[in-house]
Amino acid sequence: MTFSLVLAAALQAQSPAPAAVQAPAPARSPASAPAAPAAAAAAHAPSRAAALDTPIVRGLYVNRWAAQSARRMRQFIDLADRTEVNALVLDMKDEFGLNYESRNPALARNAGTSGKVRDLKALLDTLKAHQILAIARIVVFKDSVTARVNPAWTIRKADGGIWRDHKGLAWVNPYNRELWEYNLGVAEELAALGFPEVQFDYIRFPEPYRSLPAQVFPGASGTPKPQTIAEFLALAHARLGKRNVRTTADVFGLVTSIAGPLEVAQQWELLAPVSDVLLPMVYPSHYPRGAFGAARPNAEPYLVVHSAIKRARERNLRLGIAGRTAVRPWLQAFSIGKPEYTAAEVKEQMRATYDAGYEGWILWSPGSRYEPFVPALAPTLQPRAR
Repeated sequence: MTFSLVLAAALQAQSPAPAAVQAPAPARSPASAPAAPAAAAAAHAPSRAAALDTPIVRGLYVNRWAAQSARRMRQFIDLADRTEVNALVLDMKDEFGLNYESRNPALARNAGTSGKVRDLKALLDTLKAHQILAIARIVVFKDSVTARVNPAWTIRKADGGIWRDHKGLAWVNPYNRELWEYNLGVAEELAALGFPEVQFDYIRFPEPYRSLPAQVFPGASGTPKPQTIAEFLALAHARLGKRNVRTTADVFGLVTSIAGPLEVAQQWELLAPVSDVLLPMVYPSHYPRGAFGAARPNAEPYLVVHSAIKRARERNLRLGIAGRTAVRPWLQAFSIGKPEYTAAEVKEQMRATYDAGYEGWILWSPGSRYEPFVPALAPTLQPRAR
């Protein structure tokens, strides 16, 4: 069954679609429960072709500027060589444009002016030599650089002007198929360069800020927002799958526990079947008071992460998605408010992930600074999920 048919059947069921993910052995040794309608829709979801094999991945986020620094990259490689870390998520296209030198003029015109990794192929070869998985992060719909170069691709206001968020940034229109092709072109070029996995971030609509003008989406034609996001990811999955490259996607942490779609149009049952891995951002600091019964979620990293990832597993199982690598949470390696996060809080999040049934995680530090959290890392990669 094609991905478009899977997606259509899932939407007809008004929620989920299916899948099965198999987890091979690791490639490197050294707030509320989902509502009943989601479960009912999952029960009627069709089967789909198996996703690509996914290894256990325990990684670190590397921002654009860290990826451009030979010194910083040597530090990340050294850390991976002596710990369980076996993957680096590299910013290849973020809010500031491309972070590599594209050979395709149609893509390169959106490069931006914030520098780039000078010899990406050499970097990928080095990572491969150290048995480190390179993952290309692509920011999709929050793209002020592409919005500036291609104003026809932007979200609009009712008066025809360009809509901007509370920071004054323009967003590109998720309904625009030319924009889809641009992002898929970037993904395919990165796959050809040697990335075995492409991770899509900001695959969502902007928040509908009540204090800002209403958002107008040229070309929407009545298509529901969640369907549009799922269709983009399904197309990416189909095209990258032909290259034997995994398609993974970042979602808000609340997506694991809220029935139906969020206002930004992310819905678990629509996205899980059209990706190889979903990565919920389950940062305890981002949950409201009372979430999962926690008076101060930021102070209870184990409870929050375990509860959120357990809900994700329950929803995946209803979709027929098994395996211990189909969900790979983003974990909090930064501090917002109290308590200040240390290796102890990071280790609790890791333990919560394993106890919820999944093996992998990625640490998020906006500045890509992980020194305070190194004590949380084991010396070798071993399966730990229960």
